[in-house]
Amino acid sequence: MNPRSAKPDLPPATVVGVMSGTSLDGVDTVTVRLERVGGALRWEGIGRSAHVYPDELATRLHAALKPATSDVVLLTELHQEVGRFYAEVVAAAQARERVDLVALSGQTVYHIPRVEPQRGWRVKSTLQLGEATVVTERCRVTTVSDFRQSDLAAGGQGAPLVSFPDSVLYAAPGVSRAVINLGGIANVTYLPASGDEDGVLAFDTGPATCLLNEAAARFAGEPFDRDGRLALAGAVDDTALRRLLADPYFALRPPKTTGREHFHLDAAMARGWPDGAPDLPDLMTTLAELTVRTVDDAVYAHLVPLGVDEVLVAGGGARNPALLEGLRRGLPAPVRGFAELGFDDKDRETLAMAVMGYFCVNGEPNVLPSATGASWPVVAGKVSRPWSGRTG
Repeated sequence: MNPRSAKPDLPPATVVGVMSGTSLDGVDTVTVRLERVGGALRWEGIGRSAHVYPDELATRLHAALKPATSDVVLLTELHQEVGRFYAEVVAAAQARERVDLVALSGQTVYHIPRVEPQRGWRVKSTLQLGEATVVTERCRVTTVSDFRQSDLAAGGQGAPLVSFPDSVLYAAPGVSRAVINLGGIANVTYLPASGDEDGVLAFDTGPATCLLNEAAARFAGEPFDRDGRLALAGAVDDTALRRLLADPYFALRPPKTTGREHFHLDAAMARGWPDGAPDLPDLMTTLAELTVRTVDDAVYAHLVPLGVDEVLVAGGGARNPALLEGLRRGLPAPVRGFAELGFDDKDRETLAMAVMGYFCVNGEPNVLPSATGASWPVVAGKVSRPWSGRTG
């Protein structure tokens, strides 16, 4: 890795990061001022917001995730509908602050990171909905989007994308950190004490809140298990947990990535409870333990041999005591929530989008091949610019 001092300064910019994750609960934004000085990225968060998807849009997105209920008309319409929703949330951010740049990944509806003929996966590919040029034209702002495709083209899995932003935002000299995000899917980034970007490791460990949220919605009529109340009230079904842990994904070595096309409630119920669902608290407790165990197992297998001094936990699942306390019991290093560092738990991936967009428009690589498996670094993102109205 080149020393940070060898990296040129980059101009300041006010960036809105936009994130709609695998939890499918809506769109989060972070407005941040970014500037690279003396080889180090400086950042200042100046605003955030959360926007829940309207019920009809959320229902249509859930249908789009499943091949049995999706079709080309639905995908085509959703591409525009999600783009218009993005434009609304960006316009709300612009009403509070002058914005130079917007960065958004898009709403992932299907992700095929590997060829798996038994699943019908023949070509590595990925699809994110939300037409970015709707934001560009309606908000009159440069917009960077669709970050995964460049990494796929370079031989990577198109994820996890956050490893590079993690390395420039949260690396601490002399401290080996594991940054865990508990969104719909759980992912981890390992930041070595040396600060060497080539030593960064990142991958998806498996489900975080996606199965819990689906179960809460289906069986309790709630969008999620608020404060982990259901998961804290039940008992682990050890037989079902053993069946769930036998999913082949957990045995794969990094780099690896996954999504809701693999971990969804119907598949989990068929694997874990083929004879029928248990009581809801026991179901939720077992699904929470699946998240905790698979994160624990991944950290012990792949990170502990490298040395882990500290674990930082972000994402909506960091607010679920059943998950956070479970990780604190099982992991071999102190576990701290992002809130303890003065950050919002849900900012991590949204801020990552802003950083990726900022580096993209400055023509610098913004994905780490060590995390995604790409053959070379890429400047990921497609840039859409509004017409300035000037001629000559």
